[in-house]
Amino acid sequence: MIKIAITLLILGKILMAATIEYIQTNGINVPVIFEHDSRLPIATMQFTFTNSGSITDTAKAGLAKLSAKIMGEGTKALGSNAFAEALESKAIHISASTGTETFVIEMSCLKEEFDEGLKYFQALLDDPNIAEETLSKAKTTTIGSLSAKENDFDYVASNELKSVLFDGTVLGSPAAGTIQSVKSIELSDVENFVKNNLVSSKLIVLIGGDVEIESAKAKIKKIIDSMPKGDASKVENYEVTKTPKESILKKETEQAYVYFGSPYHMSDDSKDNYKARVATYILGTGGFGSRLMEEIRVKRGLAYSTYANVNITKSSSYFNGYLQTKLESLEEAQKTVNEVIAKFVKNGVTKDELEDTKKFMLGSEPLRVETMSQRLNRTFMEFYKGQELGYSAKELAMIKELKLKDLNEFIKSHTEINELSYAIVTK
Repeated sequence: MIKIAITLLILGKILMAATIEYIQTNGINVPVIFEHDSRLPIATMQFTFTNSGSITDTAKAGLAKLSAKIMGEGTKALGSNAFAEALESKAIHISASTGTETFVIEMSCLKEEFDEGLKYFQALLDDPNIAEETLSKAKTTTIGSLSAKENDFDYVASNELKSVLFDGTVLGSPAAGTIQSVKSIELSDVENFVKNNLVSSKLIVLIGGDVEIESAKAKIKKIIDSMPKGDASKVENYEVTKTPKESILKKETEQAYVYFGSPYHMSDDSKDNYKARVATYILGTGGFGSRLMEEIRVKRGLAYSTYANVNITKSSSYFNGYLQTKLESLEEAQKTVNEVIAKFVKNGVTKDELEDTKKFMLGSEPLRVETMSQRLNRTFMEFYKGQELGYSAKELAMIKELKLKDLNEFIKSHTEINELSYAIVTK
């Protein structure tokens, strides 16, 4: 048994104790991220499958999300309603969800119902309700949701930007799929998705709450032992298109929806990611006081709000942002975005901007680790990125010590964010 434990320190204060252990099964070591917390008599557990999210939807967009819906429909033996009623009677919650790179099945319950929760959790993995009736129900609700979103122009513009930035790749397709792609999904597609992705080789387990880890591991091992081993796989990385493009969609709208994005040349395990956090906060993540908000809303009154962020994951790395503006202000707003970003890259930030950002990031840190879920997910991300446990605390210390000269050198080195592509919904 391999066991690694560490106490996280943030600015000299003890925040939490996290443990990473391993369950040996079928010739592999399945990581188990654990935090004990006895303040409330509750337990939570996640089975997170890596490289199993919408990034795998290379043939039919929306398959991963549709599969998660079906995994939320209980077992074949009990059916959706009886399974839900059995859980509700014992205050057990089990759900499935998917992101870009991960597929998650989560359980939460009272401490005394943990064993019972595990029983239903295993039943769901062993006998998911994958049937024509369930598939039809999931497709109907998904298509209904997608139809409703056709008039959600933020959703439309956001998806269009992704299709521009990642043209011809799986990241260029909507994670929820399109009406056409969802209609094309068959029962065999879902069966193959579950067979290939809900496997122990891709599994990372998260456990938290008032449970004893050794006892919990022994019980969870029985579940993992019964799962197919499958094959682990590496997340493929997709680059943003090298040539900036603009896509304009004409809709019956009273405002223009402007989404923009560009490459950002960083990897998810880069030691400079904390500098990207600080820089982007000043440029557009920080709300009032950010460069984009100051120039676009405060000085010119071109939009009620504007936002920009950097997304750095295993599968992609890019800069993106958005705003809404009056139809007649579209050209000026777009020009202002270009100018603000160009000036930011050329000149960097001021000492006051850096100090204010440090105060906010360091001061608000406790809010980001208030809940068990937040803390477990933070530890998961450290492990997933190959960082040492507790790296988030070290990153905060690096932010605290960040020098203006070093930050501005970093900002000026990322001229690629000037290569802006646009997706615009207008009349």
